[in-house]
Formats: sequence, structure tokens, C-alpha cells
Amino acid sequence: MPQDVLEPLAGLPGVQEAVDAARSAVDAVLWDRGVRARAGEVVAASRLRGGWASAAIDGAEVRPDALVSGDALDGSPMGRVVASALAVQAEIPRQVDVLGRAPLQALSTLHAVASTGFVDDDQRGRPRADERADDPLRLGPVPDHAEASRRMAALAGVLTAQSAAPALVVAAIAHAEVAVLRPFAWGSGLVARATTRLVLAARGVDPDGLTVPEAGLYAAGRSRYADALKAYATGTPEGVAQWIVLHAETVRVGAQESQRIVADLA
Repeated sequence: MPQDVLEPLAGLPGVQEAVDAARSAVDAVLWDRGVRARAGEVVAASRLRGGWASAAIDGAEVRPDALVSGDALDGSPMGRVVASALAVQAEIPRQVDVLGRAPLQALSTLHAVASTGFVDDDQRGRPRADERADDPLRLGPVPDHAEASRRMAALAGVLTAQSAAPALVVAAIAHAEVAVLRPFAWGSGLVARATTRLVLAARGVDPDGLTVPEAGLYAAGRSRYADALKAYATGTPEGVAQWIVLHAETVRVGAQESQRIVADLA
């Protein structure tokens, strides 16, 4: 029987407690009558806020009111990044079923959507062939493209295998691998953050996308996000635990954002 490589990660210091708190917060949203009564509107707002936060994390921060009005999508460099982040949000539901049988196809499709207008058409959805990749979080040297390809293939194996690890741990590892490896020449960060939503939906934690994990990352701040990814990249138990705990915290805070959405809709 193949080894369950993710299950031991739940036993790292602080991980189980952080994961349990995040799962409880998400479950509270799913069972909230106010959220359920306006689920369609909450999902739409979640995607809008998630796209805004994901773009902002990469440095394309626009006024929320300009996003709602559409004025932010003005064809400027920042506006184009925001438009890409929103397009990725819209694509996520179509890739939930694909993730379970062909994870790399799902991630490539998200990249093809994200990178429209930023790379040549024949490079959309395709892994990089050299060591050139954008690095908005300043994570440091880009891993060798052959190493990135090998690890992405290993990630696909992990995502299609059975695991006793909590879904939030699976989502954290998938997110971190894409973010750290930067398998695409442009837009790996947008894809990485979308991967959290994708795994949580595919594994039944937040099947409809009611919560806003990107908002949790934005609240944590770019520096803390980048530091946790750098810690993960060390491969040490302490570094991996630091990342998983932060990821769980952002999911918890993202669940609270759903409550604010409902309040704003009232």
C-alpha cells in the first residue's frame, strides 16, 4: 500500500489545533441560516472579494468600490491582474471534479485562464522551460524547472491518492507547492491561492465556495505569507508546521469574512 505522506503532518506542533479551529469556522458558515438563505449572493461576493485579495497580494491592489463598479478593470497593468484574478475565481467551480482525476490538468487550466494576455498563447497552461518566473512575493531563487516538474508530478500523485490527513492539510501542501515551485512563468501565485479553494471544494470542506481564504491571507499580510512559504521551502518540520498553521488561520479568517458579506447584504 502506498505510504500516506501527508498524514504525519497533522501531528506537527500546532497543526491539529489550527486545522480544527479553521474547520469549525467553515462549518459554522455552512450551517448559518443567514448564509444559506442568500447562498448565491454570498458565493458571488466571495469570488469578488477573493479575486480582489489575491490580486492585492501580488501587488495589484485597487479600491474595492472601483472593483464593484468595474472601473478597476481599465486595461492598466494593475487592472489586468485584477481581471485575471477574477477570471480564475470564475473558473474554479469547473475544475473541482477535474482535480480528483487529473490535478495537473486542473491547475494548467487555471493558469491558462490567469495568464491570458501576460504570456504568449502557446505558453498558457504550460510549465516553464527555464528558471525565469515572476516573483511578486520575493520568495527568492526559482527552483530548477526539472525539479519543479518532478515535484508537481509528485503533488498530482498526492492529490489523487487516499489520505487520512485533514483536507485543510492537503490544501495547505498543494497551495505551498505551487507557490514555492512557481511552475509557470507568470501567475503561479494566483493559481496557488486558487488551489486552496479548489481542494476545499473537492474535499467537501467548502463545496460551494462560500468562504474567502484569500481574505485571510490578505489580513495576515504579504510579509507573513511570504515568510511562511519560505519556512515551508526549507522542508524542516518546523517550517512546514509554520506554513500549515498560517494557512489554517487564513481559512478561519476567510470564514469570518463570509459573515461580513451577509452583514453587508442585509
